[in-house]
Amino acid sequence: MTTLGKYTCGLDAAMAVVDGKWKPLILWELQEGPKRFNVLHRSLTGISQKMLTQHLKEMQRHGVVHRESYHEVPPRVEYSMTPAGVELLEALEPLGDWATKHIDQICAAEGAELTAVLCQP
Repeated sequence: MTTLGKYTCGLDAAMAVVDGKWKPLILWELQEGPKRFNVLHRSLTGISQKMLTQHLKEMQRHGVVHRESYHEVPPRVEYSMTPAGVELLEALEPLGDWATKHIDQICAAEGAELTAVLCQP
């Protein structure tokens, strides 16, 4: 029998790994292969460097992101998905498909002002 520790179910544990706005987007950006911190930061419009650093550390602890340090001058660090990260992104893709299918409802719930800004065709 599998013990879930502090989690009530597998979904609870999975949501702890991808909690927040940025973690699924970080995985999405890493699907094309390893990226350096600044490249990743530029591709995630609106995230602070502090928040990106924090999320990357948490994702490393959860085993979905790998950090590779190269002993070069200047130092180089790249982030990539682990096999578990690839599997997690594959599990999230149906959620994205669902959101695409129901985007009108989602945007309507956000209110008229946000609909005009975020949900333009």
